[in-house]
Amino acid sequence: MSESIKHECGIAMIRLRKPLSYYIEKYGSPAYAANKMYILMEKQHNRGQDGVGVANIKIDQKPGYRYISRYRSVGPDPIKWIFEKIGKKYRKAVKEGGDMFYDERWAKENCAFTGEVWLGHLRYGTHGKNSIENCHPFLRQNNWRSRNLVVAGNFNMTNVDELFDILVKLGQHPKEKVDTVTVMEKIGHFLDEENNEIFRKYKDKYSNQEITEVIESELNLQRVLSRACKDFDGGYAMAGMVGHGDAFVARDPSGIRPAYYYADDEVIVVASEKPAIKTAFNVDYNQIEEIKPGHALIIKKNGEFDQYQFRQPLKKTSCSFERIYFSRGTDPDIYHERKKLGMLLVPQILKSINFDLKNTVFSYIPNTAETSFLGMMEGMEDYLSAKRKEVVLEGKPHVGSMEDFLSFRPRVEKLVLKDAKLRTFITDDDHRDEMVAHVYDTTYEVIRKKIDTLVIVDDSIVRGTTLEKSILTMVSRLEPKKVVIVSSAPQIRFPDCYGIDMSKMNEFVVFRAMVALLEEHGKEYMLDEVYQKCKIALENKEPVNYVNELYNMFDYEQISAKVAEIVKPDIMQAELDVIYQTVDNLHIACPNHAGDWYFTGNFPTPGGMRVANQSFVNYMEGNLVRAY
Repeated sequence: MSESIKHECGIAMIRLRKPLSYYIEKYGSPAYAANKMYILMEKQHNRGQDGVGVANIKIDQKPGYRYISRYRSVGPDPIKWIFEKIGKKYRKAVKEGGDMFYDERWAKENCAFTGEVWLGHLRYGTHGKNSIENCHPFLRQNNWRSRNLVVAGNFNMTNVDELFDILVKLGQHPKEKVDTVTVMEKIGHFLDEENNEIFRKYKDKYSNQEITEVIESELNLQRVLSRACKDFDGGYAMAGMVGHGDAFVARDPSGIRPAYYYADDEVIVVASEKPAIKTAFNVDYNQIEEIKPGHALIIKKNGEFDQYQFRQPLKKTSCSFERIYFSRGTDPDIYHERKKLGMLLVPQILKSINFDLKNTVFSYIPNTAETSFLGMMEGMEDYLSAKRKEVVLEGKPHVGSMEDFLSFRPRVEKLVLKDAKLRTFITDDDHRDEMVAHVYDTTYEVIRKKIDTLVIVDDSIVRGTTLEKSILTMVSRLEPKKVVIVSSAPQIRFPDCYGIDMSKMNEFVVFRAMVALLEEHGKEYMLDEVYQKCKIALENKEPVNYVNELYNMFDYEQISAKVAEIVKPDIMQAELDVIYQTVDNLHIACPNHAGDWYFTGNFPTPGGMRVANQSFVNYMEGNLVRAY
C-alpha cells in the first residue's frame, strides 16, 4: 500500500507437551521454547510496530517460587530487546548454577522463562497511547494459581461502552473504558465464578489445599468463555493462560480475525499467520489447521487439547483486506490469491489503454503490490497468447510483421521506488507535503514522452493523499501520455471496526468522491436525509447501514472517475484513469475470505452497522473522532 495505515495485532503461543527435561536432553538447552517463540514472533513482525510482550507460565511450580514471568517493550526493536533480556536471564543462571542449569527442577526454580506455556503478542495499536501499559499480554494477578489470568489478543470491540456498563453492574470498578481492560476483566470475572462454583461444590468434602488441585483439574474454560464472550461484538482472536497451566485461543463467531495452530507430541503452537508456524517448526502447510469461528482451542494443564464451541458460529466472513494488504505473502494461498487479484484486473486495464500494449509500460508500487503485479502480467501474457492463436490458427489480421507480432512482450519497468531513509516527521502541514513528495523516487529516461502510457499497480487506495502529493506528482515529470493507477482492492468506502485502523469516513477518497458527485448532480439534500436515518437507527439500535443509499446513487465507474479527478495534481498534464478491483472479482480471488465490509458496508455484526452510521453522523456534525 502506498499509504500507511495501522494493521492487526499478532499472537503467538507455544505449549510444551513434555517435561522440560525432554527438551534439555533432545535439544541441549532449556531455551528450546524461547528460541522457537523468537522465530514465531519475528516472522509476524509485520503485525507489530508499537510494542511487544511475552509471558511464560511454569506448571506445578512449588509454593514460594515465581511461576509467571512477563516482559513487555515499546522500544525501537522490541522483539530483539525482549529476547536479549531473556537470554541474559539464561546466561546469568548458567553463571550461577553451571551444569545445574540443565537440570529441570533447578532451572525452573532459579531461572525465569523456563516454563511450559508461552504467550507472545505483537501490538499494532489502532488507538490508544503507545505505552507499556497498553502492551499485551495483560496480567490479572491472584494468590490462587487458577485465578491468575494472562491475556493477549488481536481484537477490536465495537461495543466497549456496553461492556464497560456490564462490568459496573457486576460490581467491578474498571480503571479504563477500553476494550483491552473490559475483555480482560470480563473473562477474569467468570474465571473467578468458575473457581467459586467448584469450591462450593467440594468445600465440605476436601480441605482447601485439596480443593485447589480439584479446581485446577475440573476448571472448564469452555464455560468461562461462553459466559464471558456472549456480549462481545467485534472481531477477535484472543489467547490466554491460566496460572496453573490451562490455556486457550478463542476466535470470534464470524471468523473475522485469523488464528492457526499446529500440534504434535512435543508442542502445540498457535499464530496469526501460517508461514510463521511453518518456518519456526519446519512443518508442512497441510499440518497447520485453522481455529474454527466461534470455537476455542483449549489446552489443559495435562497437555490434552481440542476445539470447543463457546459461541454459535455465524456466516464465516474472514477479513479479505488483510490478505490483500499486510499478511505475509509467503503463505501459498495468499500468494495465489494476490496473483489472481492482479489477473482479474486485465480486462479493465486493456480497455483503459485502448488495447495499445505496444505503447504501454507496466510497473507497481513496491512491496505487497508486487504479487498482484505478477498476476496482472501473467494475465497480459494469456491475452497475447490468445491473440496469437487467433492470428495463426484462424487467420485473423494483425498489425506489423509476423515476426514482431510473435515476439512481442509487454514492457515492464520498476519506476516507483520508496526511499526508506525519508520519514514524514515534520509537523508543519506545508513542509509535510513537501516531504511526502520525496518519499518516493522514480527511474528516469525509460518513458517516451507524450507517447507511453504508464500502468501502475497498487494494492489499495485509501486516502489518496500519497497518490496526489507524491506518486502522481513524481511520474508527471516523466511526461507520459496517460497514467493508469490500478488498485488490486475494491473501493474502500467504510471504516473498519474489527482491527485495521480505518475509522473516519471523511478520510476515504472514495467517500469524498461520492460527496462530490452528489454536489455535482444537485443532490446534496440526500446527505441530510441519510443523516437523519442514521441518527434514528443509532437511537433505535437498528442494524441497518443507511450510508449505502448514498453510494448506490452512482455506479462504480462514476466514483472511480471522480477519484481520478480528486487525486490528479495540478501540475499533471497527462490523462489519468483510476481502476479499482470489483467486489465480485475479489470474491473470486479470495473465495474463503468473504469479509468485505470495507468495500460493501456489509458488516457481519450489529456493532459494525452502528459504526458505519456513527461515522457518517460524525462527518455530518463535523466531529473528527473515532466512530467506535
